[in-house]
Amino acid sequence: MDLLHSIIIAIIEGITEFLPISSTGHMILASSAMHIGESEFVKTFEIAIQLGAILAIAFMYIKRFFRGMGIYIKLFVAFVPTAIVGFTAYKFIKGYLFNPIVVSVSLIIGGIVLIWIDRLVMNKKSEMESVEKIPVRNAFFIGLIQCLSMIPGVSRAAATIIGGVFNKLDKKQATEFSFLLAVPTMFAATGYDLLKTPVHFDRNEIMLLAVGLVVAFITAWFAVKIFLKIVENYGFKYFGYYRILLGIIFLIFML
Repeated sequence: MDLLHSIIIAIIEGITEFLPISSTGHMILASSAMHIGESEFVKTFEIAIQLGAILAIAFMYIKRFFRGMGIYIKLFVAFVPTAIVGFTAYKFIKGYLFNPIVVSVSLIIGGIVLIWIDRLVMNKKSEMESVEKIPVRNAFFIGLIQCLSMIPGVSRAAATIIGGVFNKLDKKQATEFSFLLAVPTMFAATGYDLLKTPVHFDRNEIMLLAVGLVVAFITAWFAVKIFLKIVENYGFKYFGYYRILLGIIFLIFML
């Protein structure tokens, strides 16, 4: 991996992390397309730069985390199912599911679901005054659905947004809850991944990692703001079309 590779991968991470199109899937496909070797550093780099994207959300929504303890309880309840499944299935997921074929198929299936969801909730009104008011039970079910995002290509954002609209939130609120839930979920997942894949960095690798973190932070900040406007005005269907097209292209490429 060189500097250009690190910038490209970080841009992809920042753009895709909070969009319902799977950041992990895109990084796997991009690394494959650019023939970047799957070294221990590359694997760690792809995990670590997620921290840059997470920090962008943490700063963007920092005021929401100071409105009271209610939101923390809801996020914790939603996080628990993912933590349990992630801890118990970690080896299986890393060993058997991280490949371009699984990603491509997941992108296509997820795209079809997003298009269907978009039609279902096009004019749906929320039953909640705000995401902070979501009942604990509904937050738990969103967390259960988030577990599907363990499969590369499914997308954590897509899973939680779909879970949100099925649990009385409108499309904007579902998207915002997905962003907030990303903070504890991704901090925990990224930290656990880094513990499992220790790497001794040399000076060049530290520089590549620093560049990746900064690029991912900046890219994610702008991507989230643009994504919210797209969701409000156009819904999720175009992300569904994109997923299906990308999945088909890479299936043809791989097969």
